[in-house]
Amino acid sequence: MAAPDRWRALALLACTQFVLILDTSIINVAAPSIGSDLDISPAELSWVANAYLVSFGGLLLLSGRAADLLGRRRLFVAGLGTLAAASLLGALAGSAQLLITARVVQGMGAAMAAAAALALLLSLFDDGPERHKALGIFAAMAGAGGAAGTVLGGVLTSWLGWESTFALNVVVGLGLILPARRLLPAGSRTGDEGGFDLPGAVSVTGGLALLAYALVNAGESGWRDPVTLVTGALAVVLLTVFVLVERRVRHPLVPPAIFRRRTLRLANVLAGMWQMSLFPMFFLVSLYLQAVLGYEPVMGGLGLLPLSVVVVLVASTTDRLIGRFGLRTVMCAGFVLVAIGLVWQSLLSPSGSFVADVLPPSLLLGIALPLVSVTTAVAATLGTERDETGLASGLVNTSQQFGSVIGLALLSGVAAARTSAVSGPRDVALTEGFSAAFLAGAALAVVAALLTLRLVVPAAPAPEKGPGGTGADDRSTDRDPALP
Repeated sequence: MAAPDRWRALALLACTQFVLILDTSIINVAAPSIGSDLDISPAELSWVANAYLVSFGGLLLLSGRAADLLGRRRLFVAGLGTLAAASLLGALAGSAQLLITARVVQGMGAAMAAAAALALLLSLFDDGPERHKALGIFAAMAGAGGAAGTVLGGVLTSWLGWESTFALNVVVGLGLILPARRLLPAGSRTGDEGGFDLPGAVSVTGGLALLAYALVNAGESGWRDPVTLVTGALAVVLLTVFVLVERRVRHPLVPPAIFRRRTLRLANVLAGMWQMSLFPMFFLVSLYLQAVLGYEPVMGGLGLLPLSVVVVLVASTTDRLIGRFGLRTVMCAGFVLVAIGLVWQSLLSPSGSFVADVLPPSLLLGIALPLVSVTTAVAATLGTERDETGLASGLVNTSQQFGSVIGLALLSGVAAARTSAVSGPRDVALTEGFSAAFLAGAALAVVAALLTLRLVVPAAPAPEKGPGGTGADDRSTDRDPALP
């Protein structure tokens, strides 16, 4: 594909990523209006948001492999179509049951589109500076989508009603399908043709979906809740079955050999850890602005816009930072900045202000976010063969999605526990809870920074020497022996 077409294709994929991440937060702002209009109980209302996360997380790995087996553009278009159809159903829903069903199907479509989008990006750009730049743009749009969801949700709900938050996906989804057929490579089925690993597909999808359900429920009802314990145990059983199946079937859904790559294993762990430490910050800062400082929901969302701007600016330069300092150095620096930013964010005051208490640390975290998101994605896909791009994208997407779900459940629990333990005015107790959660996130970032020191980055091939020229300085000579 010609260079201009590749970058236009990237713009389409990045827009898709923006919309998919937007959907994880936009519904939270619309939820009160939905509950009031449809007379939905608080328990049912929480699952209007969470049903999307459960199906999204549960189907990412299967969708990634399906992109290799069935064709990436085909799955991408199917995912967008599913998302648009489910969003139309949600906009027209008149009951909690129908709305939750729509959210489940939305998550299915989002998983298909997300896994295929990253696989398409990896197939369009080879390892090297161009892929790093492409992943930086992709990450920037994801970061912007996470912050913009709160703002856009408030604006649409206030002006047009909660139904417009669903109708937006219908318009955008259909609008992206048409150029997708023209800009994205048709590709071909690149996976094994000898059979489909149905037992593996069923066990991993069921196991991941139950795990997502257990984690989301833990955030709602606690880690000791019987539903959390039972669904968590069933998830472990199904995922254990999946591992056993993959070792025995002729054409495994996830070839066990891929996990022999030390770089891939650790990079996926780190991809989950940056989400665990950083993703809850969006939710908790928004709560602080609204519940403690008294901001309206839209203004609370606008408070995250400066962070989004910094994310976009830094993400566009991350490829140059990697080229100059090396992948591992940039990743470690990113996690250190996350830790510093979250410790700084923990110094909240019940009588504080946005400019003094929120803006400075959020700008630092805006610098850190693309550094960790881009470098972990690069590391998780290093050495990926073209027939494995869907699988690699499914793995890193799954790691990130479950990192965000685990982090939100864990740090929200820390905040709630600390708030309950503090006697005194409500504002003081809430602020103490948020501070404790930010410190816990900082601790996770410190652990991640230490883990980056164990990351083995394969040496890039030196460019051919021109007349009087020399090869590029290779800043990482350690090589993962399991990499091809």
